[in-house]
Amino acid sequence: MRALVIDDSRAMRTILTRMMENLDFEVEAVADGRQAVDAVERGPLPDVCLIDWNMPVMNGLEFIVEIRKNRAWRDITLMMVTTEAEQANIVRALAAGAHEYVIKPFTPEVIEDKLTMLGLL
Repeated sequence: MRALVIDDSRAMRTILTRMMENLDFEVEAVADGRQAVDAVERGPLPDVCLIDWNMPVMNGLEFIVEIRKNRAWRDITLMMVTTEAEQANIVRALAAGAHEYVIKPFTPEVIEDKLTMLGLL
């Protein structure tokens, strides 16, 4: 399985990358939504994207909207992993096409449980 980690925080990219590698995912990590779109276009397609909301260039919500525009990318599982905890933002992300929403801080078990619920583990 392949994972794409999208977060402007180098520390968070490292944490999520290690977490996903420990779950036997092959991981690519990028710092913003534009880099993430480029990675998806370049391929191979990730099975799951872990997406921060607040990033430069293209934020997480904009990334989700962009991914959902392309039929070839519609099977990619999208999981927000963010500090954005307002109910309205959660609703916006899910309505745009996110499958799950995790609020930082979180434990590795939360990510593992979400991946299991999504059929990725």
